[in-house]
Amino acid sequence: MMKRFGLVLSCLCFLVMGLKAQVGEYRSDFAIGGTAGYVMSQVGFMPEVPQKWHGGLIGGLSLRYTCEKYFNSICAVTAEVNYAQLGWKEELLTPEDQPVINSVTGVAEEYERTINYIQVPVFARLGWGRERKGVQAFFQVGPQVGFYLNEQTKMNFNFNERNAAQRTSKIVAQDTMSVQRTMDYGIAGGAGVEFSHPKLGHFILEGRYYYGLGDIYKNSKRDYFGRSNLSNIVVKLTYLFDIKKTNNPKIK
Repeated sequence: MMKRFGLVLSCLCFLVMGLKAQVGEYRSDFAIGGTAGYVMSQVGFMPEVPQKWHGGLIGGLSLRYTCEKYFNSICAVTAEVNYAQLGWKEELLTPEDQPVINSVTGVAEEYERTINYIQVPVFARLGWGRERKGVQAFFQVGPQVGFYLNEQTKMNFNFNERNAAQRTSKIVAQDTMSVQRTMDYGIAGGAGVEFSHPKLGHFILEGRYYYGLGDIYKNSKRDYFGRSNLSNIVVKLTYLFDIKKTNNPKIK
């Protein structure tokens, strides 16, 4: 998995170097700001665990360096340092697709795990449109690493008194296992729109998808899960203000 991650990182570096090597309109713009949004996540367990989307918050610091405009494409490198609430929420159903009722409490059983991470994505970004005043569409893709902070479990039943007889899925090992691998890594990509104003700064709306190449649990032949990778969908707002701007009256 680490070899694949290294390959992706190398490809990103070559892409940025290739863009810089082109004969385009030089830029040296640097902007910094903050980002906040909502993240929906799941864990790709194998054996499979039926899940709903787990909802959480994401936010942090955002940086962008714009290096060139090549034909109509505005080339930049962006990076973020985010706090993210990830995890999974189990879908506990009977074979008739009804909620599993706990025989002790008499209420539908619910289980949710929240795993908190510091995430650091680095993207190669291509934009089309206005840079200083107006609207710009963009696409960006690159590697992302995550560093485990802590986790919380939320369930409304005693694990030893769960209604195992009525559950469709008998996979429950994940309910009592803590995260075993504290570093996550994978590929992220997103697209969105940006509105820029010469005095107010840059306002960005983006949708993003992340696919984890690592696992939160060990996955050797002796371990229970063969796979346990994170994936998530993010909708976020970012505000950037310019620290350095290229002195070129032709830039619009």
